[in-house]
Amino acid sequence: MPQTLAPPAPAPDPTDVRPSGSAPDPELRALAERHGLTVSGARPSLVEYTRQLWHRRHFITSFATAKLTAMYTTAKLGQLWQVITPLLNAGVYYLIFGVLIGTRKGVPDYIPYLVTGVFVFTFLQNSVMTGTRAISGNLGLVRALHFPRACLPISFCLAQLQQLLYSMAVLVVILLAFGQVPTWSWLLVFPALTLQFVFNTGLAMVMARLGSKTPDLAQLMPFIMRTWMYASGVMFSISLITQGKHLPKVVLVLLNGNPAAVYIDLMRFALIDSFTAHQLPPHVWAFAAGWALVAGFAGYVYFWKAEEQYGRG
Repeated sequence: MPQTLAPPAPAPDPTDVRPSGSAPDPELRALAERHGLTVSGARPSLVEYTRQLWHRRHFITSFATAKLTAMYTTAKLGQLWQVITPLLNAGVYYLIFGVLIGTRKGVPDYIPYLVTGVFVFTFLQNSVMTGTRAISGNLGLVRALHFPRACLPISFCLAQLQQLLYSMAVLVVILLAFGQVPTWSWLLVFPALTLQFVFNTGLAMVMARLGSKTPDLAQLMPFIMRTWMYASGVMFSISLITQGKHLPKVVLVLLNGNPAAVYIDLMRFALIDSFTAHQLPPHVWAFAAGWALVAGFAGYVYFWKAEEQYGRG
């Protein structure tokens, strides 16, 4: 009985340029789902991602402490540079802006005023700068281990918070030396720092995602942060500088609503007796909470959406 040969398989269509694996077979997809198989490295849901972060909270704190310790291991003065660096910056700003330019005129307790601004802005600046390199500067760790990548920018910001707390001890000494007496208002430091930490972390996550794709951004950030510092009233009083000048209302709103200026003003209000409530922008606590909420949540979601892309390419 003659055998019937099966027709030859059709030749591949040369016009089909669809990349391999771009459209999985529905049967294979159903088989994978039936056995609980998932795509390797797929982004988890936002709730699951948050749960994973919480489970790695000890890693985040340990990594932050290790980074902070390693930062000054080769320096002879070691951890003292955490305090010396912002103090030296404050000294330079005092000579240039306070003495030569004269921004100290009309500002009571100018040295505590200046040092508080320098310390608070340094916290913001270092959080953003280290956040920009959080992924691009740790590709070996990102590619070798599986963990929520948000651990990195959060731990870097936590390290900067720890560094600020060391500096705050010196700030207290400066405040006492210049006649400031501890009052109940000093307790406002804790909610102010908490709100700023949330804001810094959200902004660091945004910069971490951008920096992971554009490493050159880290070279540009010092210029951006320096410009931001000059617009934040670190070395001068924004209200005194703008007094008597017919500036557009939008400029005044931007200056008063500047998040760096808001957090600096809150710290000055908490610690310096001569910095009173009338020097604060209207609804300053609402501004501080709003910036923290917007930057923290938006930055977290923005970073999470690219979770599966970090360390690839």
